[in-house]
Amino acid sequence: MAYDLEEQEQLDTLKAWWKQYGNFVTWLLIAALAAFAGWTGYNNYQQKQSLEASTLYDEVQRAVTLKDNAKVQAATKVVVDKFGRTSYASMASLAAAKSAFDLADLQTAKAQLNWVAEKGSSAEFKAIARLRLTAIALDEKNFDEGFKILNSEFPAQFEADVLDRKADFLLAQNKVNDARGAYKAALDKMGEKHSGRQLVQIKLDAIGGPLEAKSDAVPVKK
Repeated sequence: MAYDLEEQEQLDTLKAWWKQYGNFVTWLLIAALAAFAGWTGYNNYQQKQSLEASTLYDEVQRAVTLKDNAKVQAATKVVVDKFGRTSYASMASLAAAKSAFDLADLQTAKAQLNWVAEKGSSAEFKAIARLRLTAIALDEKNFDEGFKILNSEFPAQFEADVLDRKADFLLAQNKVNDARGAYKAALDKMGEKHSGRQLVQIKLDAIGGPLEAKSDAVPVKK
């Protein structure tokens, strides 16, 4: 009997607590379940978006392999329009820029690169696009535009590449000694395994090797 009474007291206490706090607990539980459902739905949506963007990017890559520039540009537009915030849009635009450049369509190449430079999904993609824009500016001998881009902000890991490209511009302007300094500075920033190290060394050797004592410091601005 004592056990029954104790059990009844516990039950009465629970009923009283639920009467006072039951609604709050119920709404709290509903809110938690809604948040979980929303989080799950968002993740599923993101996965679906990524899968669709990946499929479209594969189409861009196939068109690149077939050298079908028209299809490259068309497929890239779809990726950018539908999935502009994804990395696939940036990668597709970079591929489309290269495809157009190979056909000497510099207007389209620059348009694709400018999109990535402004709206790319990461600082790294934006930096790659800006460096490729400077390569076009160098071909066009548009030195002011090239230095303007190179003097903008780049992630630290691109510092050597920026110095290398500045040296190219300086050399194109017949500022040979300053170009040597920039190439040397680029080499100093590059690790031994940097993919561009050998090419920079070749360029430095081609214009006379190490920096001459009388040369000015490597310019940061034009």
